[in-house]
Amino acid sequence: MNGRRRAAKRGGHRLDAATLGFLQVIWRLEHAVERASKRMEDTLGISGPQRFALRLIGHTPGVGAGELAGSMHLHPSTVTGMIQRLEGRGYIRRLAHPTDRRRMHLHLTPAGARVTHARPTIEHAVRATLARCPLAKQRAAAELLERFSRELMKL
Repeated sequence: MNGRRRAAKRGGHRLDAATLGFLQVIWRLEHAVERASKRMEDTLGISGPQRFALRLIGHTPGVGAGELAGSMHLHPSTVTGMIQRLEGRGYIRRLAHPTDRRRMHLHLTPAGARVTHARPTIEHAVRATLARCPLAKQRAAAELLERFSRELMKL
């Protein structure tokens, strides 16, 4: 058995060129998203994750905090803090569930709707990238990233 196969059988301790290249792209992407989010916060007063939350609330009016946390793949306590900040800025309002006072439904305010249309944002970069990429490549990239996400969740 050659060295590469032995390394793969031992858990892949060697870093092959494909793995290194993929990791470099992932780290560059993570850094770019963080920088874009910081610029959004500086220019728009709202971070990338906060804007994403607003977009999801606008797309699904009345969504609950738990559902929002699930859609964003964040811990509910993280989303609770985000909801409090967004509500404090007047971007969302919470309405009590008609029969269960413990549950709240989230809705955009007019100010929240305005900030969801502001530019430049991470969403606009995604849209521009997808517009220049064939559908088959979009699907392949999404599938690859989803598989990678699932592997990371096993760690």
